[in-house]
This record gives sequence, structure tokens and C-alpha cells, in this order.
Amino acid sequence: MKINKYLSNILLLFITTLSYSQLKIDAELRPRAEYRHGFKTLFPNDANAAMFVSQRTRLNTSFSMDKLNFYISFQDVRVWGDVPQLNIADANGLSLQQAWAEILLDRNFSLKLGRQEVVYDDSRIFGNVNWAQQARSHDMALLKYKKNDFRIDVGLAFNQSKEGLVGTNLTTPKTYKAMQFAWFHKEWNNFSGSFLFLNNGLQSSAGLKYSQTIGTHIKTKVYGLDIVSNLYYQFGNDILNRDLSAYLLGLEANYKATDKIKLGLGMELLSGNDYNTPGSKNYAFTPFYGTNHKFNGLMDYFYVGNHANNVGLLDVYMKVNYKLNPKSSLTTFIHNFSAAADINTTVSKQLGTELDIVYGYKFTKEIGIKAGYSHMFPTKGMEILKGNNDNNTNNWGWVMVTIKPTLFSSKK
Repeated sequence: MKINKYLSNILLLFITTLSYSQLKIDAELRPRAEYRHGFKTLFPNDANAAMFVSQRTRLNTSFSMDKLNFYISFQDVRVWGDVPQLNIADANGLSLQQAWAEILLDRNFSLKLGRQEVVYDDSRIFGNVNWAQQARSHDMALLKYKKNDFRIDVGLAFNQSKEGLVGTNLTTPKTYKAMQFAWFHKEWNNFSGSFLFLNNGLQSSAGLKYSQTIGTHIKTKVYGLDIVSNLYYQFGNDILNRDLSAYLLGLEANYKATDKIKLGLGMELLSGNDYNTPGSKNYAFTPFYGTNHKFNGLMDYFYVGNHANNVGLLDVYMKVNYKLNPKSSLTTFIHNFSAAADINTTVSKQLGTELDIVYGYKFTKEIGIKAGYSHMFPTKGMEILKGNNDNNTNNWGWVMVTIKPTLFSSKK
């Protein structure tokens, strides 16, 4: 009898809590099959194409109540077959993708603490890299201000490999030691603008080296054209203590020709180092924490774990999006790539042309299917840049299914 009363009290407390809060639990299952024959780099002789199926599985929980938003996301990332059927050892890819709490200080200010995704504007400098199965998140404190159409975010991060008694040297690979940034955003009618300042500190054998990135992202609508532009400049010192002076300039225009056809034309220029660049200088721009797969071709030949401190890039591209019906669409991209700086004295700056085709189908609200094919047509400059003149076919194909059901949702 006492047990039943105890359970009833717990149930009553749970119902009362839900009546003053909101709880949502959703999940994601995303397997992707890929065929790689020249993905990221030119395909070598005497090698076989890569084929595999990777999968991301997530369980997300969001909870909101007075003065508090809370979110936690567990994910498991694996390749089919990387764990034996009788898995004795802990060989899976379970991790914590996000875990943060946002304290609502008043009507305009909030403080977000913990592991979180950072996404701004078109994801050129800060993005969650959602294409990658593991995605990207940061451990940081984020102070947010919002009033009407004006926003300010200030982020602070300081990373350590472990708890220690002495010293603060970071040994975790491929991450920053310290980072501070401020992002300002304002919206008007048919126009919006953002300004970003990023102070990025990298651990080196000679101590902490800071570089600074400043820039703006602008969106506007003129004569039926949706225009987007990026302008960023980097200075300070890189991890090798070289003087840094680099820039990124991007411009894209999109036009809705019909209810079913949307056309786009754009260019992006990232500065780089030529073969005569002094060893004390670095003119190569680095899009630090952006979703680089989104830019410069889907085959990831540039700035996706590669092409850093190199000859830079000039990417001139066009795209066509055709809405086949309310559930499906077909998008085609054509990129022409050139080096921003001289490769050497024997070849031109031309690097090649890439064709990307992506088909998407929305089976239900919770289930989506995408498939893609890409082909790279390299030049001699690309062969020198990638150190490969085997003259093989370079292509890539993939099919991905995304299933995102809502398991539970309560209303305030």
C-alpha cells in the first residue's frame, strides 16, 4: 500500500513538472553507403576503390522550463562491420555530441554552457559539419544577447587534455587551445548583415600562437536576385609563428526562374602561398571551423582536412536546382578550380573541373533519401598539387537515408 502511494506521488510530481515545462525526445538513424574512386585526392595506380557503409545514430533530449533550456545528444558513429558480432571489447563509437544548459538571465540575455554546436550565417567560419557522421561541437561558454532583430554572441573556450597539477600544455590533436569570438547580427527589410571577430589560439612547441579573423557576411535581395557575400581577413601568427596575412572573398547570386527551377552563380577566392613565399610569411587563408564540405565541391579536394597553407583557391561555379515534385528535387553543380597563387613556373594555375549531382526524396516527414554522384576532371596543376600523375578516373557516389522520428513531446 505504501509502495503504491509512493509511486503515485512520483507520478504526480512528474505530471506537475511537465505541466510547467516542455520535454522532447527525438532520435536519428543515418546510414550512408559510399563508393570512393578519387575522393579528396587523385586515385593512384594499383589500388582498388573504397566501398563502405557508415552510420550515425543519435538520441536527443531537450527540456525547457522557467529560466532554463537543457539539451543532451548521445551519438554512436561506426562503419558497418567495424565491431564483431560478439562484441566483447568496448569497440563502439559512442560519444556525447552535445550537452549544454542555457540559463535565461532576463528577456534579452542568456548564458549557454557546455558542449554545443556553433553555427553562424552560411557556416563558412563556424558550422556543425553535419555531413560528417560525427559532426562538430565545441566545449565553451556562450553569452547571448537578442533584442528584436539584433543579436550579439560572445564565446569563450579554453581546452585541456586532462586535469593536472602543473602546466597547461594541450596534447589533444586537431583542436585549439583557447578561443574567443564575438558575432554581431542585424536584420532589415530584404537585407541582413553579420560581423565576426575570432581570436584563435593554437598550442605549439614554442607556446600559444594567436591569429585573428575579422569579417562580414551580407545577404540582400535586389531585382529578384538573392545575393550573398563573404569578406574575411586573417592576421596575427600561425602555429609555426609565421606572420599571417590572408583573405577570403565570396559572392553568390541566386535567381528563381520558375516555381520549379532555381539558378545560382558564384565565386570564392581564398588567398594562398606561391612557390616563392618566404618561410616567415603565410598568405594562406584557413576557414577554421566552417562546414567546408558545403563549399568548393562535394568531393572535398579543398579545406576538408587538406589544402591548408597551400596555394589557395579560386572557385567559380554555377548550380541548378530543379524541383521535380513536392517530394523530390535534383541539384547540379559545376565548379571550375584554379590556384590563387602560382604553383610553379611550369604549369598554369588551372586545377580542374568538378561535376556534382544530388537527388533528394522526402518519403515521409521523418524519412528522407539522398543520392549523389561526383566526377573530377583534373589538370596538370592538380596532379602536381596532389603529387599524382597516374591519369585515372576520379569519381564518387553515395546513397544516404535519414530517419528522424520524434519519440515523445510534451507541451507547456
